[in-house]
Amino acid sequence: MRIEDIYQCVESDFSSVNTLIHDQLSSRVPLVEKIAEYIIASGGKRMRPLIALLISHALNNPNSDNTVKLAAIIEFLHTATLLHDDVVDTSDLRRGKATANANWGNAPSVLVGDFLYSRAFQMMVEIGDMQVMSVLANTTNEIAEGEVFQLMNAKNPNITEDQYFGVIQSKTAILFSAASECSACIANSDKDKIEAAKEYGLQVGLAFQLVDDILDYTGDAATMGKNVGDDLAEGKPTLPLIFAMKEGSEEQRNLIRAALRQGDIGKIDEIISIVRDTGAIDYTMRAAEECKNKAIAALESLGDSTYTQALKSLAELSISRNQ
Repeated sequence: MRIEDIYQCVESDFSSVNTLIHDQLSSRVPLVEKIAEYIIASGGKRMRPLIALLISHALNNPNSDNTVKLAAIIEFLHTATLLHDDVVDTSDLRRGKATANANWGNAPSVLVGDFLYSRAFQMMVEIGDMQVMSVLANTTNEIAEGEVFQLMNAKNPNITEDQYFGVIQSKTAILFSAASECSACIANSDKDKIEAAKEYGLQVGLAFQLVDDILDYTGDAATMGKNVGDDLAEGKPTLPLIFAMKEGSEEQRNLIRAALRQGDIGKIDEIISIVRDTGAIDYTMRAAEECKNKAIAALESLGDSTYTQALKSLAELSISRNQ
């Protein structure tokens, strides 16, 4: 399936999610609405809400209203993390547009991120499912821990591959996982199906982030909507760099280590060549493909339907994209 076909599978529910998102952005403080609307409308794919809706239909969920609400909650949590991330990373470009902090400053961006978190928790209470609230509360906590761990280890070239996977699970994959797990919970699925849905989301999220980290060294700024080499500039030791340092010569290793420690992209072209020549791109892509395969395998227990086929296609697309 093409991405357009996947969205069309849940077109009506997706439209309801978008309507609910905008309804829930209302605030008595105009600046809150202005910043929240800006970041929400900045062109994201809303993959996490999409996964929640597809899982719901794959499990023949009768509680569609609560699933729509869940999808909006997931998008609010994701958007809040973006607002906070851009402040922490001092980013000025996301999806080809100026970040909220570039437009309005750090303090308003952080506080509107807090508003989105709190609005999401208000909506969780409306769903009234303790299992869903538990998963989402634990998820937001783990995201915060992942952010702090990454911040502590910025410009640290000694991060191991296991530590890297821990970070991308906490920062990215956990929210994909929560979207699919909570959707299965709302569908009143049995334990095995809930675990399968959770595993699908986790593995798609890992694959998605691995490809993101590849694109930082192979992508095009105009296509990606962000600057090539941003991860290096922020001192983030992602898997392509970790593998390149492991497999490269001492001279290559020292060049990457120095660039990471200084957040220096002055030799980005040379570093991109090292990443390619050491096989780091291929290695990272193989890891993404392994995660994609695990995601597709997890869908077996959800049966065969248009919606599980769409979920499989979404897993495939997560590793074949260029932005």
